[in-house]
Amino acid sequence: MPDALSPDALSDAFATDVLICGAGAAGLTLAIELARRGIAFRLIDSLEAPFPGSRGKGLQPRTLEVFEDIGIFDRIFSAGGPYPLQRLYRTDGGFTDAEIVAPQDPTPAEPFPMPLMVPQFLTEALMRERLLELGHRPRFGCTLIGFAQEDRGVTARLAGRAGEETIRVRILVGADGGRSFVRKALEIGFPGKTLRVRGLVADVALTGLTRDAWHRFNDGDMDAQIMLCPLAGTGLFQIQAPIPSEGEIDLSAEGLAAMVARRTGRRDIRIQSVSWASAYTMNARLADRYRAGRVFLIGDAAHIHPPTGGQGLNTSVQDAYNLGWKLAAVLNGAPASLLDTYEEERRPIAAGVLGLSTKLLDAANQGDIRRGRDTRQLDLGYPASSLAFAPPECGSGLQAGDRAPDAQLRRSDGRTIRLFDLLRGTHWTLLGDTVARDGVPPRPGLHIRVIGPHGDSADAFGHFRAAYGTAPGDWVLVRPDGYIGAIVTAGQSPLLERYLNAVGLGAGGFAHA
Repeated sequence: MPDALSPDALSDAFATDVLICGAGAAGLTLAIELARRGIAFRLIDSLEAPFPGSRGKGLQPRTLEVFEDIGIFDRIFSAGGPYPLQRLYRTDGGFTDAEIVAPQDPTPAEPFPMPLMVPQFLTEALMRERLLELGHRPRFGCTLIGFAQEDRGVTARLAGRAGEETIRVRILVGADGGRSFVRKALEIGFPGKTLRVRGLVADVALTGLTRDAWHRFNDGDMDAQIMLCPLAGTGLFQIQAPIPSEGEIDLSAEGLAAMVARRTGRRDIRIQSVSWASAYTMNARLADRYRAGRVFLIGDAAHIHPPTGGQGLNTSVQDAYNLGWKLAAVLNGAPASLLDTYEEERRPIAAGVLGLSTKLLDAANQGDIRRGRDTRQLDLGYPASSLAFAPPECGSGLQAGDRAPDAQLRRSDGRTIRLFDLLRGTHWTLLGDTVARDGVPPRPGLHIRVIGPHGDSADAFGHFRAAYGTAPGDWVLVRPDGYIGAIVTAGQSPLLERYLNAVGLGAGGFAHA
């Protein structure tokens, strides 16, 4: 019998394949991934207009690689800027400048080693622009008010400006934030803890401070601490401050000005306007499950973190990047078991991020906001995943499940090309180190690239073997999301063929390129 998710199994009339609830960074990433693969979807959001604030403002190197793949890195890079120095003010009015992130130069394997500051509202605006280029746009002012699922689909009730409607879809994805309606309706637990920190964040126009530093006053004093950071790509500053655990906070320009004056001891900092402000209680929570039948959770609907370390938005984007290609593959006929690997891979990542961001919060409360390599997300991977395959005999330096590094290669015409240029797109990529091209038969959805003296490209600079640790005859299979799926040595082609069949890349072909 055909799989319940395959087109041949469905006789019902579906309004679309996928309904995505929530048009923030996670929902937009998923929408772009589905649009790139020709999957029909709707993207809705209960807000009447796009989110206007900069709750998240740091894009980590791994997310920048994702954005390069989906076609928005150049505009993201142009919109943002590097993190400024942190300027720590002393009670005598003097200050000390220090790096928040230790500078690191690009390498052939890691082209984007440093985080980029881009306010969330700019990031999401550029993502909507990319989505529009792909022929889609979010529908704001549309709320999911109920749903029911059975074997063959999900029936969803929506309320919008024109009233209510009921639609049937094949998949529902909750990208609807920490208070997720989808998660609550599924009765999925959201254990964790409310941290003993309540915070204020506000985007404001002000005068009296230079834009060359992240200004920090009274670090380590939870009653007086305040930070004012220039938001790259804008004329705004972001104010961050711990606030009392109870009581109303005046978020008006006058109220924030009074707080700034009180905590900095300065009268020359003048707040002219407030574009967005929020008082919130920090939480660290992780959903018990990321999936219930045909319904999936991504982003803050599945995990919420304190803001320290700039991890939340990045983790959300990478959730969607992981789920997007898998949904598209299964909807195009790949085995439905592929979808089980979404929670298997992403939930442990979120658990680790919860621990890291909570640890960084404790450090920040003591006045230390320096960030190391562990915040950059380049070392995150899926080595324990059922999709990670490497026979014991394989001696490659990398492991299946690791992020696939970049490398510079030389084309036969003498041009230099990046390996990421070969990986970019919706396909799987099979890299062969000095192999016979006909060693693996071609099939839809798989690009086969031979690296060697008589291949598509040569490892003229030694970057490929330095990063991948391959030997002549080795094959490295890279997933559509830039992680290594399988590594096999010469003579193990039957094992590789078995893996390809298992993920829907059999010689007959399921995958949608």
